[in-house]
Amino acid sequence: MEFFRFTRDIPFMRHAKVFNVISVIVFILSVFFLAYKGLNFGVDFRGGTVIEVHYPQPADLTQIREAVDSLQLGEYTAQLFGSAHNVLIRLPGDEDFSAQLSEDVMQALRTKNPDVTQQRVESVGPQVGKELYNKGSLALLFVVLGIVAYLSLRFEWRFAVAAIIANLHDIIIILGFFAFFQWEFTLPVLAAVLAVLGYSVNESVIIADRIRENFRKMRKASVPHVIDSAITSTISRTVITHLSTQLMVLSMLIFGGEALHYFAMALTIGIMFGIYSSVLVMAPLAMWLGVSRENLVKPERPKNTLEEQKILP
Repeated sequence: MEFFRFTRDIPFMRHAKVFNVISVIVFILSVFFLAYKGLNFGVDFRGGTVIEVHYPQPADLTQIREAVDSLQLGEYTAQLFGSAHNVLIRLPGDEDFSAQLSEDVMQALRTKNPDVTQQRVESVGPQVGKELYNKGSLALLFVVLGIVAYLSLRFEWRFAVAAIIANLHDIIIILGFFAFFQWEFTLPVLAAVLAVLGYSVNESVIIADRIRENFRKMRKASVPHVIDSAITSTISRTVITHLSTQLMVLSMLIFGGEALHYFAMALTIGIMFGIYSSVLVMAPLAMWLGVSRENLVKPERPKNTLEEQKILP
């Protein structure tokens, strides 16, 4: 299925250096903000207390935040959870004081609305948060290694190196946005980052597969021409796929409430940069690493088989 088709190939590789300079600048800025500001880890990673409360009528978040602000507990989040009647409050603090903390919060909430009831209280200690951080980092590492192994087996090591650099470029930029704006980094956001990594690889595989196919068909074409033709021929598919995905993510971003806001934000940034990196980072890197027809297309077998050679005098 195609919405449109180009009659001439778009010369992407002619402007590859310009786009890669832009990528390097954005990448360096992201690393700078990660080093200078760091990530604003949520309760999942740094430890704290989670309180779920229930209201018989739709909850008023403004009223709830006024009540919690009066306790001067520092940075926290209050968001709808599951329905308009349930609210999830995430508070910093030591797990040893979670019982007293929950009592103080409930007293403050009852001054605004006596009908509120406490559903559950959960505490996450700093040690648990550190363990989650370490396991999340290991998950990211294993995904990267798995992608490199898969692409090396399916295509060639040049595509594997180019694709993983392009995909890590996406991940660092997502983290850079979260560091710059100090958006809360939680487990759902980490899940979104891992999803973006796999999503970007899929786009890289599509383009790499079309490049390999073009090397078989376009025997006399130059490498830049082969790559330009491959990218141009996948544009319609890319627009349909990414537009459909982005519409679903935007619905979560707009209507999902605070619980899904940063998860959808990470996916939105990842989808936008995933398209960019697959076309304008991965493909040029593969070209500069020296990918050629000989790397991807196996030489044809000689026409005379062993049996035919035996028959010949």
